[in-house]
Amino acid sequence: MLLFVSCNGNKQTETTAEKSNATAEIQVIQFHSEHRCVTCNKIEELTKIALKKYPNVSFTLVNADDKKNEELCTQFEAFGSALYLYNTKTKKIKNLSHMAFMNAGSNPDKFITEFNNNMDAFLKL
Repeated sequence: MLLFVSCNGNKQTETTAEKSNATAEIQVIQFHSEHRCVTCNKIEELTKIALKKYPNVSFTLVNADDKKNEELCTQFEAFGSALYLYNTKTKKIKNLSHMAFMNAGSNPDKFITEFNNNMDAFLKL
């Protein structure tokens, strides 16, 4: 059971350092239960593959069943399996859980494409 309480014209070009700082503010957080299902493990695997495009974005696994993570779970309203993008500077959160569970097991290529599309949009916020 899953519970979801759960990057022409006159535009200036960013320097590598500016891009690095922007992505350093972004985290990907995957919440999971103590006993992880095949899909949860696949989400972790595919997220790590997708994140190769974003080397400065951190990925964190959080056991939602561990009491020491209770505050973080409450902050994200994640009391089971969930996948989030999080901006540590602006505190903006993007929930990718539905996309992740719909695609991880059945369409890994779509998972990676959708993840990257969401990440690119999130980086512009």
